Amino acid sequence: MASAHEHARIVHRYFEEVWNRGQIDVLDELLTPDYINHSPSMPNPAPGPPGLKPIVEAMRRAFPDLHYDIIDSVYGEDRAALHVMVTGTHRGDFFGLAPTGRAFRVRQMQIERFADGRIAEHWRVTDESGLLRQLGVA
Repeated sequence: MASAHEHARIVHRYFEEVWNRGQIDVLDELLTPDYINHSPSMPNPAPGPPGLKPIVEAMRRAFPDLHYDIIDSVYGEDRAALHVMVTGTHRGDFFGLAPTGRAFRVRQMQIERFADGRIAEHWRVTDESGLLRQLGVA
């Protein structure tokens, strides 16, 4: 079983390499093949890395300067709880919303479950109403 230190290393790679830099192939290393994304705004994406890669690509097209900062984290035996700040500027299509050119800054709470040294499940709650207000569409 991986240690809390190893889980922290995986989570930092997940945010820095995948979300902040757009290196989606890293997901093949970091996620289990049957990874499940339980995010409410993305109901029933395909399992594993193939289900998350198009989401990351779409977010990075919409917000080319997308950046995640971990504000706080707690690591347990098989889970991590994270408080994250997400920032970006709306420069591309965001799931049907035309670019506004506006910047945003919102908080997320995330839980990651680990299995076999990889992320196996993901739960996320984002201040989506705050995001839409900052983009000027709500």
